[in-house]
Amino acid sequence: MEKIVRYILLFAAFYMHSCKGHTQSQSPQNITKANAVAIGKPKLTKTQGSNEYQDICCGLEDKNGNLWFGTTGEGVYRYDGKLFSQFTIQNGLSSNYVCSMLEDKNGNIWIGTKEGLCCFDGNAMKRITLNKNSSFQSFNPNKNYSPTENSNSVFCIMQDAKGILWLGTTDGVYCFNGKNFTAFPDNFNVINKNKLTLKSVQCIYEDKRENLWFGSGPMAFEGLSLYDGKALTKIELKNENWIRGMSEDENGNLLLTTRRIGVVSFNGETFSEFPTPRNLKKDLLTYVFTDRQGYMWYASDYINDADITTGGFWRFDGQSFHEFSKKDGMSNTSVTFILEDKNKNIWIGTRNTGLYCYDGKSFTNFSE
Repeated sequence: MEKIVRYILLFAAFYMHSCKGHTQSQSPQNITKANAVAIGKPKLTKTQGSNEYQDICCGLEDKNGNLWFGTTGEGVYRYDGKLFSQFTIQNGLSSNYVCSMLEDKNGNIWIGTKEGLCCFDGNAMKRITLNKNSSFQSFNPNKNYSPTENSNSVFCIMQDAKGILWLGTTDGVYCFNGKNFTAFPDNFNVINKNKLTLKSVQCIYEDKRENLWFGSGPMAFEGLSLYDGKALTKIELKNENWIRGMSEDENGNLLLTTRRIGVVSFNGETFSEFPTPRNLKKDLLTYVFTDRQGYMWYASDYINDADITTGGFWRFDGQSFHEFSKKDGMSNTSVTFILEDKNKNIWIGTRNTGLYCYDGKSFTNFSE
């Protein structure tokens, strides 16, 4: 029974790591001055009572060089190179469970949470409702905020070459042109022969030719789909309908992080399995990242059974894999997120809301 419970918890965690009708531009449901609750902390400190299963799942480096980390229980942390500041529900977030983050071309930080969308403009945190029944006219600035009214989880956020924001949510994909949120593909003249709903989209990627790719996850299980500006088409990937992440290699091939078969390369016509670490359990692969030097980094979650896996973290140089372990300075090898900063440092987020930095020689623990 204990083993079954572990598997249920793990599936639920993966699920969360995992435009119907026209909606007017949403006024903030609540605007709060973003006073950080943990200013002056040299390390990432937990304050919200999160447990060992919760983690750092997303992040970015902004134009000013600040690092941002989204967690699944502690809200958002901003690191200025010296101190960590924490943003939670008390500071305007709609939920302390963060799923996605993006800095737009104007420097706004968009935060997708389990309970809706937020935008931080440098001064205030704005809560934005995303649902097909809301409108600007029905917004009541004096009404108390209720999380149940804003329960559309925002799993991913992407800004395309034209400046349009694309958001993958529980309810489907939304587009934001700077004024209005619009449901996609319902209010676009799109050919959709496969009748895709685009619900539970976990990742959105724009390739070098400005095609948009959508990777679906749990609930919908629609797998990979392509929007070429005219038609939305499902791309069949045998035995796989859960896409966790997407990127593009130097040759223009898509690299897909999948639920069951590991990393897959797609050249537009055929799929081929990409090299993965020998001792990686593929269905526990959480993150794949390529740094500026061309190294690929692989991250794995864990099942706490001695005969299965304790997670893992690998670097691939194109020929061989190097696995980093506790002997290298990582006390937690259940890795859920990877980020490279402008100084080529690699930041690693783990279970138990852990944060490490690898400078090319050694690891530093930035959490306590």
